[in-house]
Amino acid sequence: MNSLFLSQSTIEKLGYYVYVLIDPRDNKVFYVGKGKGNRVNQHLLGALDENSEETGKIKRIRDIQNLGLQVSLDIVRHELIEKEAFEVESALIDLLGLENLTNIQNGHHGNERGRMKLDDIKIKYEAEKIKGFDEPMMLININRRFKPNMTTEDYYNATKEHWLVNKVKASSYPYVASVFVGIIREVFMVNKWIPTEGSKRSHFEGVPAPEHIRQKYINKSVSEFWTQGSQNPVKYVGAP
Repeated sequence: MNSLFLSQSTIEKLGYYVYVLIDPRDNKVFYVGKGKGNRVNQHLLGALDENSEETGKIKRIRDIQNLGLQVSLDIVRHELIEKEAFEVESALIDLLGLENLTNIQNGHHGNERGRMKLDDIKIKYEAEKIKGFDEPMMLININRRFKPNMTTEDYYNATKEHWLVNKVKASSYPYVASVFVGIIREVFMVNKWIPTEGSKRSHFEGVPAPEHIRQKYINKSVSEFWTQGSQNPVKYVGAP
């Protein structure tokens, strides 16, 4: 294994750093991380541990090692404070694309301040704020499921499942809105909610809302309906 454990002297000079793991078979980055100390080497050690959970990252490392090859370890930036390391890590994940990496999630504040098309920046900062709803509607935060250039079908698939909702209450709200970074991106009319088999969660079946409803709400801001730190991805607005 090519892991070079760092001396205490080097660790103190490095501070926080951002690193990448590179597959020698195609010279492509497959993981982006941040850390300090000998963090950069821990992934390779984890791959050698038979008890380690076989995540996509671990599987990729093991596949490389089983061919007698070595994962390349590159430090991209160092002598950073933790906040700077978070930002560099997030920017690299945005640039390379989460779908091309074995990282499980976007970087720090990736959804809120990460890579966006100029159109989305304009919407984010110039969107009209909705003060109230004439129609009963569920707002569902799809931040973790969002990807660029989503179609109406993509929004539907990202929004319909699987949620911890009261089926009776949810059924009294005829519309569901897909929300990304506080902006309504699509609106659907719900036909029915269905319990997800083997789970306490439910999903809905529906169709795009009538055009006058979509035009009324799409690209409007609902950020004020989420308090800072709120973890619940579902909000009910408008009187049922």
